[in-house]
Amino acid sequence: MARNRFDVDEKLESPFQWRHLKRAGAYIVRHRAQMLAALLLSALASVASLSIPKITEWVLDVAVPAKDVAMIGRMALLFVGVILLSILFTTIRSRIMAHVSQEIIYDIRRDLFAHLQRLPFSYYDSRPAGKILVRVINYVNSVSDILSNGIINMILEIINLIFIVIFMFSTNARLSWVILAGLPVFLAVVVMIKPRQRRAWQTQSNKMSNYNAYLAESIDGVHVSQLFVRQEENLRIMRRLAEACRAAWIKAVYISNTVWLSSETMTQLVLTMLYITGVYWMGGGEIVSFGVILAMGQYVSRFWQPITNLANIYNSFVNNLAYLERIFETMDEPVVVDDAPGALPLPDITGEVDFEDVTFGYEEGISVLEHVNLHVRAGESIALVGPTGAGKSTVVNLLCRFYTLGGGRILLHTEDGGIHDISQVTLHSLRSQLGIMLQDSFLFSGTLMDNIRYGRLDATDAEVREAARKVRADAFISKLRNGYQTTVNERGGNLSQGQKQLVAFARTLLSDPRILILDEATSSIDTQTEKLLQEGIQEMLKGRTSFIIAHRLSTIKNCDRILYIGNKGILEAGSHEELMARRGLYYQLYTTQAREQGVAEPSGAAPEARA
Repeated sequence: MARNRFDVDEKLESPFQWRHLKRAGAYIVRHRAQMLAALLLSALASVASLSIPKITEWVLDVAVPAKDVAMIGRMALLFVGVILLSILFTTIRSRIMAHVSQEIIYDIRRDLFAHLQRLPFSYYDSRPAGKILVRVINYVNSVSDILSNGIINMILEIINLIFIVIFMFSTNARLSWVILAGLPVFLAVVVMIKPRQRRAWQTQSNKMSNYNAYLAESIDGVHVSQLFVRQEENLRIMRRLAEACRAAWIKAVYISNTVWLSSETMTQLVLTMLYITGVYWMGGGEIVSFGVILAMGQYVSRFWQPITNLANIYNSFVNNLAYLERIFETMDEPVVVDDAPGALPLPDITGEVDFEDVTFGYEEGISVLEHVNLHVRAGESIALVGPTGAGKSTVVNLLCRFYTLGGGRILLHTEDGGIHDISQVTLHSLRSQLGIMLQDSFLFSGTLMDNIRYGRLDATDAEVREAARKVRADAFISKLRNGYQTTVNERGGNLSQGQKQLVAFARTLLSDPRILILDEATSSIDTQTEKLLQEGIQEMLKGRTSFIIAHRLSTIKNCDRILYIGNKGILEAGSHEELMARRGLYYQLYTTQAREQGVAEPSGAAPEARA
C-alpha cells in the first residue's frame, strides 16, 4: 500500500471492533473516582431540575385556584433555589470533567508517543510525518472529550430518561404513552443511518490526514519550493486537498445531522399529538387538568432532550470511532525490531564483528544484500564504497539493528571472551556501545551544549568542550555570542550544514563508542574544514572499530580495508593500494572521481609501479 504519499487515502487494516471501546475504557477507569463524583453531581442537578414542571403543576392546579399568594411565593423561592442548585452542581461537575479530559489526553498521547519511539525505521519510511502527527495531536484531542464527558453524559442522559419516565407516569400514565409512541420510529432511523455515518467520517479522517501530510511536507520543504518557484503549484495542490477535506466533512455532517433532525422533528410531532390528545380528553370528560397538560408538555421537551442528547453523543461516538481506530491501529503496529524474549544485556564489546550469511531487503522479495560474509577485527577501520543504492548504509543500519535481518546473523565479540548474536541482546546495551553519525546531521531545538550531550546526559561541561575541540567544532562555537549556550533552532536552521555536522560529530564522539559508524560524515563540509576534521577523526579512530561510508574517496584512503559494495554483496575488498593495483571497480571509481576533481592521475594507477 502506498501509504507514504499525501494524496493516497489510508485504509484501515481491519473493520472496527468493539474491543476498541473496551480498550478505551482502560483510560476511563483510571479516573473512575472523579467521574463518579461528576456523575453524582450531574444526577443531583438533573433531579433538581425535574422538579420544575411539578412546581408549575402545583402553582397552576393548587395555588392559583385557591388564590394562595403565600404558596405562590414559596413556590417561586423554591423555583429559584432549584435553578441555583442546578447551576452549582453543573459548574463543579464541568470543572472536574475538564481536568479528567486533559488527563485522558495526556495518558493516550503518552502511550501513543512511547509506542512510536519503539517502532522501526521501516514504519517511518512508509508514511509521511504529517499522517503520524495528526494521530498524536488532532485525533487524541477529538476522542478525549467523548471518552470523558461523552461517557458521563451518556450515563447521565439514561438516568435522566429513567427519572423523567417516572415523573411522567406519576403525573399521567395515558399521556406518557403518547410521548413514548415516537421512540421506535426514531430508533429505526438511527439504525439505518449508522453504517453510512461511520463510512462518511472515515472518509473525512482520510482527507484530513492527507491534508496534514501535505502541509507538513510543504513546511519542511519550503526552501526548495521557493527555490524552484513552486508556490502556485503548491497552492493548487493544497486547494485540491482542502476542497476534498471540505466536501468530505460536509457530507459527514449532513448525514450526522439527519439523526439530530429526526429527533427534533419527532419532538415537535409528539408535542403536537400530546396537546391534541390532552385537549380531546379534557373536553371529553377525562380527568386531565390544564396544569397536567402543561406539565406533560414540559416533560415532552425534557424527555426528548435526553433522546436528542443521546443522539448527539451517538454521533460523536461514530465520528470519533474513526479517530479511535487510527490511534489504536498505530498502537498495534508491530515493533518488529525489539528485544527478543529472554534478551540479555550485551557485555562490553571488543569491536570485533562477524557478518555471517547476511541477507536483507527493504521490501519483500527484493533483496539489497544476499549471503554477505565479513569478518572485522577489533580496531580495524572499514570503508564502504560503491554506487548509490548498493547497500552501504544498509550494512551499518543492520549492525545497529535498525532493521531485522532477512537471513543470517551478525555477531559481536565481547571482552569476556563471549560471542553474541545482536538479535539476542537488548537494544539499549547494543546501541549504547555504537557511535553513529548518520548522513542527516539532525539537531534538536535547545542549546549547543544540550545537543552535544544528547547521547550522554551525565557528561560534564568540560567533557562536552573536549569532544567539540577534538572534532574542531570548538573553534566556531567559541566565536558565537553565547558560546555553548547558543540556542539552536529546529533542525539547526541557524547553523550552516558544515557546522551542524561538526556538532553532530562531537555528539557522537562524546558517547565514547567501541564501534564508530560514520555515514557521509564529511559530505557537507568544505575542503579546509575537512582537513581539520580529518585530524580529529584519526584521533577518534584510535582503538576503535570503525565503519566509514564516503563518496569523497580521498577521505578513506588510509582505512585498513575498503569494501566495494554492489550487486547485493561485497565485490572487492582490500587496502587502497591493493585495490588500485587490481585496476578493478574501485580503481575505476577512484580515477574517475580524481579526474572530475581535477586531481593528477593517482600514483597507484599503474600496477607495475607498485611491483
